[in-house]
Amino acid sequence: MLNQTDLSRVDLNLLVLFEVVIEERHVGRSAERLSLSPSAVSHGLGRLRSLMRDPLFLKTPRGVVPTDRATELAAPVAEILARVRSVIASAEPFDSSRSTRRFVVGAPDGASSVFLPPLLAQVRLEAPGVDISIRQLLPRPGEPSPALAWRDTIAELEARTMDVAVVPFDDFPVRFVVDTIYEEDFVIALRAGHPFASDPSLENYCAMQHLVVSSAGDPTGFVDRVLAERALSRRVALTVPNFMFGLAVLAETDLISAYPRRFIAMHASRFGVVGIDAPILLGHFKMNSIVPKVAMMDAGLAWLVGLLQRTCQSALSNADTGHPSW
Repeated sequence: MLNQTDLSRVDLNLLVLFEVVIEERHVGRSAERLSLSPSAVSHGLGRLRSLMRDPLFLKTPRGVVPTDRATELAAPVAEILARVRSVIASAEPFDSSRSTRRFVVGAPDGASSVFLPPLLAQVRLEAPGVDISIRQLLPRPGEPSPALAWRDTIAELEARTMDVAVVPFDDFPVRFVVDTIYEEDFVIALRAGHPFASDPSLENYCAMQHLVVSSAGDPTGFVDRVLAERALSRRVALTVPNFMFGLAVLAETDLISAYPRRFIAMHASRFGVVGIDAPILLGHFKMNSIVPKVAMMDAGLAWLVGLLQRTCQSALSNADTGHPSW
């Protein structure tokens, strides 16, 4: 532990340098980001090593790699800097009507296609200068548990490569704020006039050729696990990388697919695709916004999270009663 005398001699810029180097894993690239010379970065790292009594970063032919001690320090340093940035930002309160910030929101495309239209409509009204970037989030394939499948999302939120995530999972560590923005279930998507619609039995369902949305091309999905519980199976004739592309394929073929109900309600009609109730319960889940608690001290981010919740709950509630507001 540092005593008060030691702390008084610590340069906060060394923590900024540490943060950049651990993200870039390269002295030259870190120097470019910090507008410093490589020798200045190396000198700063030398001071950090002396301060922390650890090598922190080891040279490799492709850059540097963090030591175990540096990896342990990454999250605490990020939290300290987030608090400092929040204090500095509070000197000029966030004003959504005047802000020109860009926020990064991560979500699976089946979710972003649902919450983005009402969110953008309200952003145009409240914050015409604010921009949004959407990042595609996907669970790691083949992981035995949801917590492991979404661990990359945890890392990206803590590294601040995105501001908020929207995912169908809520068992995040206590250092995150988790709020449900809407609930979802699945229907069977198929082209208008498809013969399955006239006989949507479970037997007929299993006899159909199926489309599965899978970015990795894995033909086995949650539907197969549900069917296996009843000793049933199906043929997956095609996988596609995203839901919107899947709609275009469904419109032109006799394939059928399990799709989020709200996604189908919002986007299927312009492709000539319809949704019908599944002959077997395919599950019900919540879509949650996820933000590190420390990041919520940022008034701008707190505004975005609140807006996301308000607009989704209002718009989707209206859609449920047949009066969509977008």
